[in-house]
Amino acid sequence: MTFVVTESCIRCKYTDCVDVCPVDAFREGPNFLVIDPDDCIDCAVCVPECPVNAIYADEDVPANQQDFIALNAELSPKWKTITRTKAALPDADEWAKVVVKRAELKR
Repeated sequence: MTFVVTESCIRCKYTDCVDVCPVDAFREGPNFLVIDPDDCIDCAVCVPECPVNAIYADEDVPANQQDFIALNAELSPKWKTITRTKAALPDADEWAKVVVKRAELKR
């Protein structure tokens, strides 16, 4: 099992989850975070830290978000590790209210 970052994170990129990860499994893209499934130890400490509820155990990812399992695995080797909290994107609070935002993902 691994944990997966889903659509809610796009254009928000709150990094509260990063500080609590004991194995530095998070990777940072331009406007989204992913979890490296090879590094994740399934501890779940990141889940309650996410203010937009974007993180799920892979077995609990909603049906309409299943493609994010593969997306996390695809992008994690390409993006740099993030180990410390940073400021969210400037308009994160507004984007947190948006439900459908896949088209906004920057790779």
